[in-house]
Amino acid sequence: MPTVDVRGVVRASPLHIWVPLVTLWVVWGSTYVCISLVDDSMPPLLSNALRFFMAALILAAALAIIKGPKVFRVSLPEFAYSILMGCMLLGVGLGTIALATRFVPTGVVALLVTIVPLWIVLFRIKAGDRPSTLTIAGTVVGLTGLGLMVLPGGTTPHAGTDGDVVLWSCLLLASSFCWAFFSWKSTSYPLPSNSIVTTFYEFVGAGTMLLGLGAMSGESIHFEKFTQASWLGWIWLVVAAVIGYSAYSYLITCAPMSLVSTYAYVNPAIAVLLGALIISEPITRDVVLGLTVVLGGVLLVTTGERKS
Repeated sequence: MPTVDVRGVVRASPLHIWVPLVTLWVVWGSTYVCISLVDDSMPPLLSNALRFFMAALILAAALAIIKGPKVFRVSLPEFAYSILMGCMLLGVGLGTIALATRFVPTGVVALLVTIVPLWIVLFRIKAGDRPSTLTIAGTVVGLTGLGLMVLPGGTTPHAGTDGDVVLWSCLLLASSFCWAFFSWKSTSYPLPSNSIVTTFYEFVGAGTMLLGLGAMSGESIHFEKFTQASWLGWIWLVVAAVIGYSAYSYLITCAPMSLVSTYAYVNPAIAVLLGALIISEPITRDVVLGLTVVLGGVLLVTTGERKS
């Protein structure tokens, strides 16, 4: 008999959850290195807008070939809520990260984003659900591990003042709440039955939002100034958007949110490892300790969700 959680979600089989979940961990974990490469020479808002438009184009071509053009026919409420989800998750969430990294160290950005699992636990409690002790303990342990891993880098601003760091740190916390809230509410919205179609419209919504904000803020495109490293980072971010967000859109419709939200503290751990392999960032004793604690937290959460 299928299991239904507090959001009314019918849970998929373990295989149909774990394959996209591990994919999400790895693909989104790789984006931290790419974001640092893109920021070297590309405008943050406009580069992300073009990234989402390109990802939408790729999805549209694939859907048209496999399913036919009729797959894009959705009702007005489905279209509207898909655009809303794209703006609130991708536009607000990733747009804020792109802007914050100008002032806040990447490690601190990663730590602030990891508050998402705690928001999800609070939403579950408010909805009348009782997360298991292991789920709550695993969330806290995972966040503690992230703290051990990224806090030693300090909060010295990349640019601007300490006030800029405080401001953008608060905005990151607000954007993480926005991401968690709309992810939680997604199953109550009249979204298209095909999660890939939903993702396509979300990309369009996010790209349009960031394009408008980038133009209003005075950003401009100068292709001659873009470095090869930035281009490579941008191309992988497009690929990561297609694969990673498609997996996320699927998971939030058929998997426990506490399990899905483990990406928030697994991704930075993967980012640290890739940073060492790709751009030779050092792995200190604090990082090793943090990674170990994070993995322990993930084990507690997955065990708690499986038992529940």
